[in-house]
Order: sequence, then structure tokens, then C-alpha cells
Amino acid sequence: MGLFDMFKGDSGQEMTPPLALTISMLYMIGADGEIANEEIGQLLAVIGGADSNGAIGVGGNNQAMLDKAIKYWKSKNTEQFFTEATPILSDAQRMCILANICDSLLSDGTAARQEQELFNKFLKAFDVSEERFRPFFEVISLKNDRSVFRNANHPKNQAGYKVNLSK
Repeated sequence: MGLFDMFKGDSGQEMTPPLALTISMLYMIGADGEIANEEIGQLLAVIGGADSNGAIGVGGNNQAMLDKAIKYWKSKNTEQFFTEATPILSDAQRMCILANICDSLLSDGTAARQEQELFNKFLKAFDVSEERFRPFFEVISLKNDRSVFRNANHPKNQAGYKVNLSK
């Protein structure tokens, strides 16, 4: 142990899949430089909520996990995160993170350039092609396209239009 090891930041906090999900959400909601209340609400919806045993969210104690995630997010860049998180995540966990951060970036109806760039970094780090993720993207896009309710002339509201996923 080096003389100054105690000042390295996270002092040995272990990366876990639930923590990786929370940190990923923080990176995405902060990608455009603004964190809206709706984005915080979405983050809390993903990690929050108690089960019948009193366990909260994906990590058991969402406040402690959120505090740990915020500390990590403020002190490490995405490349450091990918190096630590990617090897411990299963394919299902990676796809879950991608679906959640995609939902977050599309939740306001637009995808800022910084959000798109960050999402592409996640795809690359998690070794998931755009082609593989496309059906998930289409479903999430449809979920977040509430203009179909506000615009009777929306192309997707025209007689005979059917929603289909690409193959």
C-alpha cells in the first residue's frame, strides 16, 4: 500500500451490477449538461421502490447506492467506468442497462448529440451492435412517442399503418 492510497477516491468500493446500472443512468441523464427533475424521477423509478421484504430497488438500499453512484459519477470518467463495469456484467445486465439509458435519453422526445454519442460509447463498450439493439430502440421510441396522441394526422395514426419491429 502506497503512502497516499487513502486519497485515491472511492477507497475500494466494489463495482456491482446494481451500482453499474445506477451509475450508467447518472452518466446518461447528465450527458447534456442538464439534469431535469423528470430525469431524476426516472432514475428513482428504476432503482427505487420497496419489495414485499422491504428491499428497495435493485440494490436493497437505494439511498446508499445512489450516494455511492453519485460519488463515483463525479470522480470517474466513462472509460474508467467501462473498464470496471463491463467485465462483471452479464449480457442480460448489459442489455438492461442499454434499454434503461435509451429510455432515459428518449424520454423528453429528443436525443441530444451528447446523449447519442454517449449511448454509442455504451454500445461499443458492451459489445452490442446497433443492429442487435435496433428492435429494443424501436420499442422504446414507440413508448416515448406520445405525439401519436396529440396529433390525429400523425403518420402512424393513418388507416392501415401497422407497427412492426425490424428484423
